[in-house]
Amino acid sequence: MSARTAAAALLLAGLVASGLGAQDKPDALELYRANKFADAIKVCQQELAVSPNNIDSYVVMGWSFLRLQQFPDALATGQKAMTISPNDPRAVQIIGEAQVFLGKFSDALTNLQSYVALRPNGDRIGRVYWLMGECYIRLKEFQNADISLSTAVYYEQNNALWWARLGYARELANDLKWASDAYSRALKLDPGQPDALRGKDSVGKKLKG
Repeated sequence: MSARTAAAALLLAGLVASGLGAQDKPDALELYRANKFADAIKVCQQELAVSPNNIDSYVVMGWSFLRLQQFPDALATGQKAMTISPNDPRAVQIIGEAQVFLGKFSDALTNLQSYVALRPNGDRIGRVYWLMGECYIRLKEFQNADISLSTAVYYEQNNALWWARLGYARELANDLKWASDAYSRALKLDPGQPDALRGKDSVGKKLKG
């Protein structure tokens, strides 16, 4: 084998090995989509050790912390992402969602509203409006809760839980007929939905009384 041929063979082998290595490298987003959230976090941490400003790694890690209900970690991850990319709607949404579950409802609303402004047709827009509705319920702003939850079910019309929460917001606002309608829609989608069963019974008694 000539020196030139040997060099070409070594180069080809190196390229093949490099290609195989790239294929074997775990993908954090694929792990997240496969519900392997802890594994996704580990991969993101490895990526950030090499590229500390990789915004996508922070986003996938933040989403994974949310799914694991590790809300302080999700909040910290979202805030770090914001220092790198202040207008990234994904980071804004992570922060807002974490704040909802940490009981910081006013702060959460500010961030969730920012997500709507930044990405009005984003992939998570229905979820964001649901979370806004939950904030408004806890802040006793029931009309705003109605508006937010009505928008949420506009985007995801087959979500029984959200229809039940819309019924609850309307019940709290004393809009009993509309509350009954929302509870009925939830029960049509899921006849065993516990909040809707309770709400439908409660509203029915109030309407009869």
